[in-house]
Amino acid sequence: MKLVFAGTPEVAVPALDALLASGRHEVAAVITRPDAPAGRGRRLVASPVAERAEEAGIEVLKPRRPRDEDFLARLREIAPDCCPVVAYGALLPRVALDIPARGWVNLHFSLLPAWRGAAPVQHALMAGDEVTGASTFQIEEGLDSGPVYGVVTEDIRSTDTSGDLLTRLAFAGAGLLTATMDGIEDGSLKAVPQPADGITLAPKIQVEDAQVDFAAPALRVDRVVRGCTPAPGAWTLFRGERLKLVQAALVTDRTDLAPGELAAGKNNVYVGTGSHAVELLWVQPQGKKPMKAADWARGVRIAPGERVGA
Repeated sequence: MKLVFAGTPEVAVPALDALLASGRHEVAAVITRPDAPAGRGRRLVASPVAERAEEAGIEVLKPRRPRDEDFLARLREIAPDCCPVVAYGALLPRVALDIPARGWVNLHFSLLPAWRGAAPVQHALMAGDEVTGASTFQIEEGLDSGPVYGVVTEDIRSTDTSGDLLTRLAFAGAGLLTATMDGIEDGSLKAVPQPADGITLAPKIQVEDAQVDFAAPALRVDRVVRGCTPAPGAWTLFRGERLKLVQAALVTDRTDLAPGELAAGKNNVYVGTGSHAVELLWVQPQGKKPMKAADWARGVRIAPGERVGA
């Protein structure tokens, strides 16, 4: 089939690479979000998908809005058979959905209908799911509600961050998306409607959602830290300034600390929760780079009974 691939962040690049390497389909163009300011200089930077497409010599379309008429006209000229999508980052209007003969097929990083929305991996970790995966489905105007072509599953490990899990799903999902394109092309795959039961939603994690509540049990604290790493980053307050919690670990031998209370040794930093303590391994003070929690604690000289949190 002639394909136009839509995607923006680094997590979409493995799927684009897999389609380029398949030898069965032609990736005629790529759709991605416009260049965005990045870094301290805030200069405009192309998306990872745009950079990969340019390396491969593929036409790159960067519409401000997918309903822009010049973009729609170019898409009609290309006349794709199908448009595979991975984390494009914009809602597609009906006028765009109707252009490819076999529609738009999204690779979504959950086992639908669980975790429909922008942050399925983060929500799966924060909810304590033991298994997740990726699904390919036909895009319709509802939120991730279209019929499903195929799935792959992935176990969630006890130390996974959302970054770790998303990286594994990106590569597993790349194979699933390529197989889905093959099955659509030869007619061996038919999309199956999603069940009406088991729907959960995964809206974007905002910065305020990533604030850690140390009155919660240790398991909840651990899940929030892992689910919000690397973005937007779990955080708390220390002496009135934001302290990002980069990595923590569950422990079972400290139950003597009140929620938010810190205890620093030579090589360890513990903080109390609503159950037992957790150990802080890496933190990032406001305006500084990530550092080992023990080094941070030595620098700030934690007083007895001092706490983090509101």
